[in-house]
Amino acid sequence: MPELPEVETVMRGLAARLEGRVIARAALARGDLRRLIPPGFAEALTGARVTGFRRRGKYILMRLSVGQSVLIHLGMSGRMAIHSPLEPPPDPAKHEHLVMITAEGWRIGFIDPRRFGLLDLIPTANEDAHPLLRDMGPEPLDAAFDAKALSLALTGRRTPIKAALLDQRIVAGLGNIYVSEALFRAGISPRRLACTIPGARAARLIPEIKATLTEAIAAGGSSLRDYVQPDGELGYFQHAWKVYGREGEACERCPGPSACPGIQRMVQAGRSTFFCPRHQR
Repeated sequence: MPELPEVETVMRGLAARLEGRVIARAALARGDLRRLIPPGFAEALTGARVTGFRRRGKYILMRLSVGQSVLIHLGMSGRMAIHSPLEPPPDPAKHEHLVMITAEGWRIGFIDPRRFGLLDLIPTANEDAHPLLRDMGPEPLDAAFDAKALSLALTGRRTPIKAALLDQRIVAGLGNIYVSEALFRAGISPRRLACTIPGARAARLIPEIKATLTEAIAAGGSSLRDYVQPDGELGYFQHAWKVYGREGEACERCPGPSACPGIQRMVQAGRSTFFCPRHQR
C-alpha cells in the first residue's frame, strides 16, 4: 500500500496539473470501489475549478470551487495517471474507474486493479469530521508532532512500538516501510514496548521519523509492486532502504559479520518487520 511519501508525491503531481484548472468532464466507470461512490459524483466535478489540495495521512483531498472536496485513497494498488494535452489520447486503461479532463485537455485517470481504493465527496468545511479522518493523530511532518506529543500518546501503551506507530490514531500516515526504517535509524527495537519510549527515546525517534519521510518524499517515494508517480516515473527511495527488504544482509551500523547476525525479519501483527537485533535495543 502506498504510504505517506508516495501519497504526498501523487498529491503534488496532481496539484501541478490540476490546481486552478476547470474540470471540463468527469466520468465514472463504476459506482463503487471499496465503498459506494456517492450519487452525482461525476456531475459535481464537471465544471468545477480545482482550488487546492491537501493530504491527510494516506488520503488526498482535492478541493473544488463548489465547496466540496474529493476524498481519494489509493488502496493497495491504486494510482493516478496524467496525460498531457500534447499526447495522443490514450486507450482507456483496464481498471480505470475515474477520468477527469480539464478545459486545457489534461487527462487524469484513477486506476485501481484490486479496487481497494476509495472515492468520496464531502463538504470542504467539514473535511476533518469525515469518519475516515476524524480520529487521526497528528501529521508526522508537522511541528506539533514532537517528542512531547509522542511521549504523551505512548504513555501506558503496552503494544510493541512498531505496532503503535502504525496506529493512525497515534500518528497519521506512517506505514510498514518507513516505521521499520525510522526505528533502525533511531536504534530502537521494534519489539520494545511503546510505554518505554516516552522521554529520551522519543526525542531520538522523532527526528528520524521526520528525516526518513522527508528523504523519501524528495526521492519520489519507494516503488514497490504497483506504485509509480503520476507521470509514470518510478520513485527510487527503495535504493536507500537500510533494513526493509534486506533480510540476511549486513547492518551498516555494526562493525562486521563477526559481531552482527545481520538484518533479520519477523512478523508483527501480520506484517514483515526488518531490523538489526544488535544495533536496535
